[in-house]
Amino acid sequence: MTGPFRWDLVTPGQLGTLLAGVESPSLWYLDDLVACAGKVLARSGDGDLVFVGRSLDSMYDLLGGALDGRRLSRLPLSFHRHWRDSLTGAQLDQARRIADSFGLSPYALARRSRPVTFVDVVDSGGTFTDLFTLLRDWIDDEREPWDVIRRKLRFVGVTVRRDTSPKTFRWQQQVSWARQLPSRSVLNVSLDGRVWSYFAGWQEKLTRSYRPEDWLVESSGPQRDEATRLALAEAAALVAHGRSAAGRRALARATDGEPALAEAWLRRLVTDLRLPATRAARDRPPPASRGR
Repeated sequence: MTGPFRWDLVTPGQLGTLLAGVESPSLWYLDDLVACAGKVLARSGDGDLVFVGRSLDSMYDLLGGALDGRRLSRLPLSFHRHWRDSLTGAQLDQARRIADSFGLSPYALARRSRPVTFVDVVDSGGTFTDLFTLLRDWIDDEREPWDVIRRKLRFVGVTVRRDTSPKTFRWQQQVSWARQLPSRSVLNVSLDGRVWSYFAGWQEKLTRSYRPEDWLVESSGPQRDEATRLALAEAAALVAHGRSAAGRRALARATDGEPALAEAWLRRLVTDLRLPATRAARDRPPPASRGR
């Protein structure tokens, strides 16, 4: 097992009676989440979505239902550490092993057929900086072609919605590594501040945090306490909404006005979302290789 245990909610078969008697969750943020998720899809550059950490697990669950789990995954790594201490050699080695298990080794990145798009909530960009540094140093160590890989890396940050002005803080303008990537490889999608704070901070998560001090520790099995059951009910409800016709249509509408609608891949995706889920699954071509 790589990282903390998490139930597979897209193809569930392991929940049993865990949700028996659990009250229905209040998805008070649903409209904001759907609108944001649709824009993340549109700005992904036709990349496979990789959700970093657990802050945006709710978006992962929503899109997992809508896309039947295709072309998205979770990289459970959290880079949060005390006073931003440097990672130890053992921690870096383990982070590479974990990334490799998700098809993110330099060898795999150089040979994949489409981009990989990392998604996370962003304040100052620290997690994305740590992740980029991990990959960039690894690529150099493995002597894989950076000029090839740089065209396959994208980052979409979910930021707090603020009034825009020339003085507005933009995290990607403050990190030097963003300039190593092609233009429009680092993009943002804004989200209502209260919803952003819920996902980034006070939402009860379904999985344990996976910080550097935990990377070398044997992962434990599922928790079954009341808080976990409530989080599980919330996650399951989001998957169900993503799978529903109303949820899929709302995601399709959320792409309205996006420049990428001029590209065939997004038009195909929007058409797919507007089909009933069963027909869309039947009409999809077989999944392409992840390039591992």
